[in-house]
Amino acid sequence: MLKEFKEFAMRGNVLDMAVGIIIGAAFGTIVTSLVNDVIMPPVGLLVGNVEFSNLFAVLKEGKTAGPYASLASAKAAGAVTMNLGVFINTVINFSILAFAVFLLIRNINILKRQEEAAPTTKDCPYCLTSIALKATRCPHCTSELKAA
Repeated sequence: MLKEFKEFAMRGNVLDMAVGIIIGAAFGTIVTSLVNDVIMPPVGLLVGNVEFSNLFAVLKEGKTAGPYASLASAKAAGAVTMNLGVFINTVINFSILAFAVFLLIRNINILKRQEEAAPTTKDCPYCLTSIALKATRCPHCTSELKAA
């Protein structure tokens, strides 16, 4: 059973998947930083000096009564909160990641279509039989072909 597991784990697909997961996690961290540190501060300024990570609604007061200056202070007081700002940041993170994956897959599909569209054969000018592009003599009529 150990031998079978080793064969499974060493397959190319499993290794490719592992590399993809590691790179995806690193890319997710970059996108999170992009959203939290680059995109959301200007959006918060435009909306009226709102820091989205501190946008929350108190559902139940904690041991210390509100109002709470930040989400962290509400959590420290034991308040039950609905974290709208964290949700907005998460939705933006997901949207950016989904768009990046879309662009990646789109470009891969374009490259595949170009690969598939490249001709691999040509017609013999004498007998019109389909032959390989690099052929110098037609296998059907044996005519000599000009090098392309």
